[in-house]
Amino acid sequence: MNIRNQWPVLPIVAGLASGLLTGCGTESGDAAGGGSNVVVGMSDDVLATDPASGYDPGSWLLFNNVFQSLLSFPKGATEPQPEAAERCAFNDTQTTVYTCTLKDGLKFSNGDELTSEDVKFSFDRMLKINDPDGPAIMFPMLDKVETPDEKTVVFRLNTADATFPSKIASGAGSIVAHGQYDADGLRKDGKAVGSGPYQLDSFDDGQAVFSVNENYKGTAKVNNTGVTLKFFDGDQTALKQAIQDGDVDIAYRGLTAGDISDTEKAGDGSGVEVVEGSSAEVQHLVFNMDDPVAGKLGVRKAIAHLLDREALIKDVYQGTATPLYSIIPAGIAGHNTAFFDTYGARPSRSKAQDALREDGITGKVKLTLWSTPSRYGPATDQELKAIAGQLNASGLFDADVKSVPFGRYEKDIAAGKYGVYVKGWVPDYPDADNFTGPFFGKGNVLNNNYDNSTITGSLIPRTAALTNRAATDKEFGELQDIVADELPVLPVWQAKQYAVVRDGVYGLEYCLDASTVFRFWELSKDV
Repeated sequence: MNIRNQWPVLPIVAGLASGLLTGCGTESGDAAGGGSNVVVGMSDDVLATDPASGYDPGSWLLFNNVFQSLLSFPKGATEPQPEAAERCAFNDTQTTVYTCTLKDGLKFSNGDELTSEDVKFSFDRMLKINDPDGPAIMFPMLDKVETPDEKTVVFRLNTADATFPSKIASGAGSIVAHGQYDADGLRKDGKAVGSGPYQLDSFDDGQAVFSVNENYKGTAKVNNTGVTLKFFDGDQTALKQAIQDGDVDIAYRGLTAGDISDTEKAGDGSGVEVVEGSSAEVQHLVFNMDDPVAGKLGVRKAIAHLLDREALIKDVYQGTATPLYSIIPAGIAGHNTAFFDTYGARPSRSKAQDALREDGITGKVKLTLWSTPSRYGPATDQELKAIAGQLNASGLFDADVKSVPFGRYEKDIAAGKYGVYVKGWVPDYPDADNFTGPFFGKGNVLNNNYDNSTITGSLIPRTAALTNRAATDKEFGELQDIVADELPVLPVWQAKQYAVVRDGVYGLEYCLDASTVFRFWELSKDV
């Protein structure tokens, strides 16, 4: 997703059903709720309540609980399953026509009926608004949406895309009520009308309050009477204090590695415990291929030979992440270890020096690493300073670090002002496509002036067309090998996902997986 991650948040093997998707094995919906209200604290902000705009972790958390999508990722699922839809399937072997039939009796939280008109309106609206901070970027393949009747939706794609079901199962597929939203502009009042398990009662800078949506009809079984989401605006100290004092029941996204370590060491009797979940969140160093320094392959190879991931994980992240040796993280189908195979796990000054000399570089390489902690977490500056220290310790580099606010950071990257910078990624859906197409496809989000015709012209289109995702391993392996050789990016780490929960609060383990869906309905608390 548009580089929408922040803090180190493991793996699900992804796959897509090529034929009919049915609701077998899912629980029938129950909007009544039970238990009591659960209070969740996080350091992320919710940047939007309108699904046509939000493309960040906080906003998608809201979307996944307030809005329905045609499909969703239930707990433990590796494939999207029907949610607002009764069934969905590709109509053709080329995966260019995808048809969904809606369930009977769907309603929005305000009582309006949900029909195919609302589904079409939601996608047409998102694409028409095309907000730069929204998810429209995920749907370049969507040609048009048709509604033969009130229960049937037909998506016609201009190119084959076997991952389309996963894309519409994400927050980007949120269905809004056509009578409650402007077709041409974003909603600005901080309100939301959806058909998901919860309705948004209030939203301000301090908190968002959710109650159970009595009109919900779907697969989620609600285990509480509502959720209050408190925002700590990047203040990790305040969030830690709130979970310790009992002001929040769960601390989700935003605690530092040190906070997690301290909580684990406190052990039983502290009233709180750490819950570890799976994650496919990754972080890379990105190289501007047009930069006079980072654009030299010898410089990039030297950095790859000197990077000590293990030291970063130990010293900066205190074990809350794992070293990453490819652009597709471990646990996602198609993953290989291209960077490990090419550059090894241990730093090598001699190989770094050889790489520089092969490129005609004999003096120290002066280099600036660019960081933005407000977006990628409080340890980002520390991490890049550690990397600069590793480079300088070799005697081959004169590296420093500069850190700027995220707004300036993104503008400067787009303007080509940085040679080396950091980017993080939380997946929209658990498939290798989401770690390759957005980075190396046409119009990619990295803005690093990298283009490889084999990747864009052959490998990405071929993998996108295969409904049998296990059959894409060869192509994704070739793609990863090319990236390791040409080094437009250098993978650094893959996160583990943590949250801290107070005694008497349950269900958190069902909220932490590579789908990135934080399922409010799974949470419960002793009355």
